[in-house]
Amino acid sequence: MATVKEYNVEEKLVSVLRLQKIDSKLDEIQILKGELPIEVRDLEDEIEGLNHRLAHIEDEIKGIQDFVAAKKNAIKDAEALAKKYEKQQDNVKNSREFEAISKEIEMQQLEIKLAEKHIRDANDDIKEKSRSLEVAKRTIGDKETNLKHKKGELEKIIGETEKEEKGFEKQSEEARTKVDARLLAAYEKIRKNYRNGLAVVTVVRDSCGGCFNAIPPQRQAEIRHRKKIIVCEHCGRILVDNDLDATVTI
Repeated sequence: MATVKEYNVEEKLVSVLRLQKIDSKLDEIQILKGELPIEVRDLEDEIEGLNHRLAHIEDEIKGIQDFVAAKKNAIKDAEALAKKYEKQQDNVKNSREFEAISKEIEMQQLEIKLAEKHIRDANDDIKEKSRSLEVAKRTIGDKETNLKHKKGELEKIIGETEKEEKGFEKQSEEARTKVDARLLAAYEKIRKNYRNGLAVVTVVRDSCGGCFNAIPPQRQAEIRHRKKIIVCEHCGRILVDNDLDATVTI
């Protein structure tokens, strides 16, 4: 049956401190990338949304153009009917028939006028949507130019740091296997609580290197003795002495 290795306090501190130093190197690379990955994703999402809007406007314009074409055909039909009724007027037998045909002609003329109004309104709508279409196209063009620039910057940084980043990622994975399980869980939790990712810090000028609150001399002495894990009573970070920090390299 395999035995689980028991680590003494100093070994635990060394292992978690080494992990912190490796993870801090990875954090530095992420800082170098800055907000670029988020900006690239946001721009890609915006462009996708604008392209959907563009397609929607184009579909709307096509629908209005079809409507205009249908109204133009309706005008032709009404004009043809009006001419037909006008010819029939020449052959009416009485005033009643003449009036009935005249009403039909008026009806067709009203249909023509109404269709012409619909066409004018539709053409105004097309002009408005065409302007929106041009604005959307220019916006997409500007954002695509910006995206290309951002991607270029990000790709350059990735190209310069990719090998180093992968190396540190591998070291980080290996280092995690050597950290006491309970200490590792605490380390991960503390890292998530702080934007700078510092879970293990040294004593700097009698203060915590994370939150800069003063550490009493007795507490500092306990940290140097490395007999137990000491955390800052203010921020909860794991504290190590400077001599130990100087001996741990990556």
